[in-house]
Amino acid sequence: MQKAIVQKGELRLSFSKSLNKSDVKHFTLKNPHREIYDFKNTRLGHDRVPLGLGNNVRLAQYKPNIVRVVISGYKSSKPTAYQPLFSKDQYHIPLPKNSSVLPAKRYKKPKVESKKVINNSHRYEHVVIDAGHGGHDSGAIGGGKKEKDLVLQIAKRLEKQLKKRGHPVHMTRKKDRFLKLPQRTKIADKKKASVFISIHANSVPKRKRNKIQGVETFFLQNTKDAKSQRIAERENRSVLKGTTKLSRSVIIDSVLSGPKIVESNKLAIDVQRRIITNLRTRYNGVKDGGVRHAPFWVLVGASRPSILVEVGYISHPTERKRLFTPRYQELIAKGIAEGVDIYLNNRKKEIDL
Repeated sequence: MQKAIVQKGELRLSFSKSLNKSDVKHFTLKNPHREIYDFKNTRLGHDRVPLGLGNNVRLAQYKPNIVRVVISGYKSSKPTAYQPLFSKDQYHIPLPKNSSVLPAKRYKKPKVESKKVINNSHRYEHVVIDAGHGGHDSGAIGGGKKEKDLVLQIAKRLEKQLKKRGHPVHMTRKKDRFLKLPQRTKIADKKKASVFISIHANSVPKRKRNKIQGVETFFLQNTKDAKSQRIAERENRSVLKGTTKLSRSVIIDSVLSGPKIVESNKLAIDVQRRIITNLRTRYNGVKDGGVRHAPFWVLVGASRPSILVEVGYISHPTERKRLFTPRYQELIAKGIAEGVDIYLNNRKKEIDL
């Protein structure tokens, strides 16, 4: 989609090539009433995401290959969209009468991240928290401290943070017990969760323990990066017991593309930023390990935006001491919760649902 302007009471869309009518899906949503137009096999032109089209019009890249247009404000009249004669690269949608619009022009692409958390109601946005490892699986161990204990402490703090914001929250485990892979992931689908968050702590061999530290947030995707592969292999070791190589291949091939990956990436970015921002308000030298991708199996089964947060390196003496401090844990939990809210609020703006 190259351009979107308002002229003569219509939203006029221009495309870089001929638009096939079969690629346009139109339907309505209620409470409030909205007319929805999905344009398949379409992407927004670079730096041409239109803003300022008026209070009644929203437009966004709903999925990697779908642009969604949402129009509200109709009363008795209903739109009759059409392609102008001899203009196969155009599509016009009549707008509600008395729509308030700004002058038609192109606008720069907006920043997605909000500067502060928007305190909307989140009562329908379920969050599933997965505290990694547990039971006989201690996870990484450093200085006598166990990963399974650390991540459960942070998961419980995150549960409280999210509930304060109005989210229904479900924990895969609330005590020291081991869960197989299907038990961890299927709960997200059963509860119809908006997001799935798995919490872990990282570790490196002794020769590197004083050098490697930092917070990293992962989303599911294959990778050639050696460090990400190593981290994924370590975390996958216990949860993959009992699965065959063939079944793993079939499953992962079915989820390593499409909207789940795109949305998980967005969620990871928002969560990572808020964790680092919160930690740096109280602590010096917090390293931002960034957003990375790797084939974490705990993220495969949840068919919704899913991330794995490596809250720090339990092998690093200074970071380990901080990780087991209540204030440090609280800042991590607060950062994750804020990131979730920023992601979900931006998601609402994108699809107007």
